[in-house]
Amino acid sequence: MADPQHPPGGLLEGRALSCRRGRRLLFESLDIRLEPGAITWLRGTNGSGKTSLMRILAGLSAPAAGAVLWNGVPLREAGAAVRRGVVYISHANALKDDLTLLESLTYLARLAELPDAEALALRAIERVGLTGQRKLAVRLLSQGQRRRGALARLALDEVPRTWILDEPYDALDSDSIATLSALIEAQAARGGAVLLTSHQAVALAGLREHALQPPAPPPRRSDS
Repeated sequence: MADPQHPPGGLLEGRALSCRRGRRLLFESLDIRLEPGAITWLRGTNGSGKTSLMRILAGLSAPAAGAVLWNGVPLREAGAAVRRGVVYISHANALKDDLTLLESLTYLARLAELPDAEALALRAIERVGLTGQRKLAVRLLSQGQRRRGALARLALDEVPRTWILDEPYDALDSDSIATLSALIEAQAARGGAVLLTSHQAVALAGLREHALQPPAPPPRRSDS
């Protein structure tokens, strides 16, 4: 269980970050701050490095240059505090195909060191409207149901963690979009930070935008 003297919430920031994919420079000298209570929409064209930046901020990839800090401490040194404080949900839904939806969410709750994991998982599944599918193997769920099941992770607790969400609205119907938006706004209201990408328009209270800019082209060599 998380230490009440060291709550999971905090400031996640990237300083002077650069990222390469092969020989291509996606972005460089990028600064970003995910402050408690803020919702940030990360924008950019396809291939601009949005997912790469999210993985760097979540500690899953290393930048080509720069540093990521959690409450002023480099990620490598922050260790367990980052694991408690940051939730990353990517296109891969992080649900185990051979488990039922309930078993998979219960497993995620236990990984997060939450008490009464199964009860919390049941409540989260109900919140995203999948109670009738709770005993189905994840592999039998539709794409939209899998996405809703993955996003149920966000309803497991009310701790002000930092959420990093890659295209969370993808494959959701209108009711699920409204539920997700309510979860995100509630998280910000309790002091959590949210970073998200979306190909569709996003209407969230207090939304900020952070646009990824392509790196400046190298100076042309003079023929003289």
